[in-house]
Amino acid sequence: MAAHTNRLANESSPYLLQHAHNPVAWYPWGAEALDLARREDRPILLSIGYAACHWCHVMERESFEDEAIARRMNELFVNVKVDREERPDLDHIYQLVVQLMGRSGGWPLTVFLTPDQRPFFAGTYFPPKDKLGMPGFPKVLDAVADAYRNRRDEVELQAQEITEAIERTQRAPARAAGTASAARPAIDAEPASSDLLRRASRALLARFDNRHGGIGTRPKFPSTMSLDVLLRRGALEGDRVAAESVELTLDRMRDGGIWDHLRGGFHRYSTDERWLVPHFEKMLYDNALLLRLYVDGYRAFKKPIYAETAREIVGYLFAEMRDPEGGFYASQDADSEGSEGKFFVWTLDDLRAAVGEDQLAVDMARLVFDITEEGNFEDTGATVLSQHRTVEQAAAILDADDGAATHLDRCREALARARTRMLAAREARPRPARDDKVLASWNGLLIGALADAGRALDEPAWVDAAARAFAVLERKLVRGGRVGRYLKDGAPGGARAERSGAAAGDVRPGFLDDQAYLGNAALDLYEATSDPRYVGVARAIADAMIAHHWDEAARGFFFTPDDGDALIARTQDIYDQAAPSAVSMAAQLCLRLAEIADERYLAPAERQLEALAPAAHENPFGLGQTVCALDRLARGSVTVVVVGEASSAATGDLAREAFKVYLPNRAVVVVDPARPESAAAVKVVAEGKPARPGAAVAYVCRGRTCSAPVAGPAELRALLG
Repeated sequence: MAAHTNRLANESSPYLLQHAHNPVAWYPWGAEALDLARREDRPILLSIGYAACHWCHVMERESFEDEAIARRMNELFVNVKVDREERPDLDHIYQLVVQLMGRSGGWPLTVFLTPDQRPFFAGTYFPPKDKLGMPGFPKVLDAVADAYRNRRDEVELQAQEITEAIERTQRAPARAAGTASAARPAIDAEPASSDLLRRASRALLARFDNRHGGIGTRPKFPSTMSLDVLLRRGALEGDRVAAESVELTLDRMRDGGIWDHLRGGFHRYSTDERWLVPHFEKMLYDNALLLRLYVDGYRAFKKPIYAETAREIVGYLFAEMRDPEGGFYASQDADSEGSEGKFFVWTLDDLRAAVGEDQLAVDMARLVFDITEEGNFEDTGATVLSQHRTVEQAAAILDADDGAATHLDRCREALARARTRMLAAREARPRPARDDKVLASWNGLLIGALADAGRALDEPAWVDAAARAFAVLERKLVRGGRVGRYLKDGAPGGARAERSGAAAGDVRPGFLDDQAYLGNAALDLYEATSDPRYVGVARAIADAMIAHHWDEAARGFFFTPDDGDALIARTQDIYDQAAPSAVSMAAQLCLRLAEIADERYLAPAERQLEALAPAAHENPFGLGQTVCALDRLARGSVTVVVVGEASSAATGDLAREAFKVYLPNRAVVVVDPARPESAAAVKVVAEGKPARPGAAVAYVCRGRTCSAPVAGPAELRALLG
């Protein structure tokens, strides 16, 4: 039986439950903790993290499980623990505090608040004792408590200045846009759109690593939205350097240790510029975004390795991240057995034990994955697997008594045997923990990517899996178009009914990313399945999103709904982080609906993008998804309208062709003359597209200009270019 149990034991978040038996008297965020802080005039110690966070685990072991440190925390503060995935609204606000104080943000986030939620001091990880220039956590606790007791005026002034700065930071881009007329020239015509992509690509390429690929140096993140901008620029405007930069990055990431060479799937980021040694957690959103990017890379460059990468990402997700009902879990931890990366790294002894007496298999794995006595992971003697040599290069190093072709085949087969046995041996190791929340937002990213990838690579089971995951979320989390935050153990998770004021079993509405990501996923499923019902679901989600998140005075969407918790600021989530900004995805959802279903959705998309256009010109690295949405608004979509019997092979062949080419701003709709609801769902583009008796035809519409109908896949392919 645990020696300590605090209020987190009643929560559903796996991250909060990890801390339920700390000696710290943790509270979840809510009225009980806030009322206590006000009543006793105690500052709040707010700690934000997530289940797969390595340094969160380190700080827990060093400080939150230490009886003396916990006693000090309990005496001086009201201690509140938050899962950033459950409450991203709080994370958005309080991450800014660290940045405003001139430090880098991240997790664990440690923020000290006045009882009315205003921050006055913040940091991230603190060691238990002074170390490498960082003050020990007990010293920080005492200093903050002393300032709150004895220098209250200074604390109040600091809290007020930081709070005002947070509000300015969140709304500055929208204000900078000025009036609609000031912003419109940036997005009104084709030349301006070309200039936007050109300028954005130029800025991104200035930070591009021409040797290893990717943006910046170390640590290096996939920066998927920036790569989307470069790929778009290369495809639409013939920028060879932009396209080749994306190709280099896709190659290097696949070769590096950020890629799991045994199971598939990408780790969160690389600690070095070479993509070699990762931070080992695996996040659902990264793998969803990279699945889509590698499929687009396959479309653009026709390299089979990109399709293989996509298939291995999906294989990993299906094997390790899918819940019994079909949703997908949030993340896989970096740590196992108390050590980061232990599950994933290899020594030569590990390799020999796994592969056995098959010397050729041992040698091929050793040479291809660069497993050495010295290792490459810190000072452990273990190796993070990477594609150090090709199969051909490794085979050339090994002696061959038979013909070269036969030897190469034998080496290729030996490497396959080694991988199979290494994976089996790894599966027997103690596994990293998994955060088994099924988040609506991140599932939305994956559902859309799976649906699109399934059509592109002729994998109908992927489309079925996307539809199954969507059905679970729709049934359990969507109420009147409003999307709840997540499922845990098959039930809606989040704030308890007694704290949120909701009746037991009710679904508490989530945030803008939940609405926007899942609404876009519904449209992706419509395109993949031609089922018009998904357009109706997307419209219901968009309508609720506009009703509860749109603010006319701010000319944009807020991250929190209008009936959400009262916090010190209402943020807009303008900037891309590891996932695309919720605001840009909300604008994209409205834009896509306006293109095919109802033009009334165009107004919020236009106004939001007008407000963001100046900031997107200045900072494409932080607004890559916005740049892509602005390009779609200015350039118009390329809509493939297939008219024919939905179940016929001819209709399917035409629709399939539209998914095979890399075509930014694409929409694919099917109108079945025998099903009026199929035309009604996409009335904007269905009108004026007559059927051809006994045949299926396709129209290609660029903006409002449509081609003559074509009846064969080859003709359609020629039109799509």
